[in-house]
Amino acid sequence: MEERQEREPRRHEEGEREERKGRGGDRGGMRFKKKTCRFCENKDLQIDYKRVDFLVKLVSNKGKILPRRLTGTCARHQRLVAKAIKKARNAGFMPFSV
Repeated sequence: MEERQEREPRRHEEGEREERKGRGGDRGGMRFKKKTCRFCENKDLQIDYKRVDFLVKLVSNKGKILPRRLTGTCARHQRLVAKAIKKARNAGFMPFSV
């Protein structure tokens, strides 16, 4: 039987390490701007089930309510948006699905 040789851990050159930093993760690279809640910023915006033109922007083309990470709304306002959309669907202002 052949003996297995143990490999030494690969050591990176200084230039190579700098090159790798830019790829993915929190090591650097592309950062995105944190979305802020449009309802917290603008107190004049009211979440109402009768404002269908506004609620349609918060629903996907399949009729699903868009998540917070896509819309940027805070947890409190996301709950109010979901309630308003459900209320508008039951009142017949919005379709349940497309």
